[in-house]
Amino acid sequence: MTDAQTIAWLDQEDARLASTIRTHRWAVQYVAGGEEPDEPPFGYTVGLFGLGHPELVVVGVDYETACGLLNKVGGMVLEGHDLLPGQVLCDDDGTPVITVEILPNPACVLFSANRFYERPDEFSVPAYQLTWALDGGIFPWAPDYPCGPERQPRPGTWQA
Repeated sequence: MTDAQTIAWLDQEDARLASTIRTHRWAVQYVAGGEEPDEPPFGYTVGLFGLGHPELVVVGVDYETACGLLNKVGGMVLEGHDLLPGQVLCDDDGTPVITVEILPNPACVLFSANRFYERPDEFSVPAYQLTWALDGGIFPWAPDYPCGPERQPRPGTWQA
């Protein structure tokens, strides 16, 4: 059973989230990483599902980077771009910077989105993970990727 203080906090969070989505069409939820390497920080959108698109998740970046990236790509969705798994997004000079991938375990990640849309885990809101490249377009699957797998876990290999 949930205590009254927790219920009051959840009610306030629900109201804040609904207000943000009404104003901006989506919100960004950020979750700081845990102390273990398999608990990376991540951010995700809440509201794109209401626009007929999977939510977006980015893993292994700080708050400002997550918000900037999710808001930029969310803006593309709002402008009518339907992202597809396997799609590569490039920067202005044509360097690949993001690959869109299906997140196979969205119920383990999208707590606020599922609460907002009143979806049980078995019918979770769908999501795409935005896998980011290092400078020069180096993605985690490249042999010359200099970071370990804990920096940006592959979709489905981590959970909140």
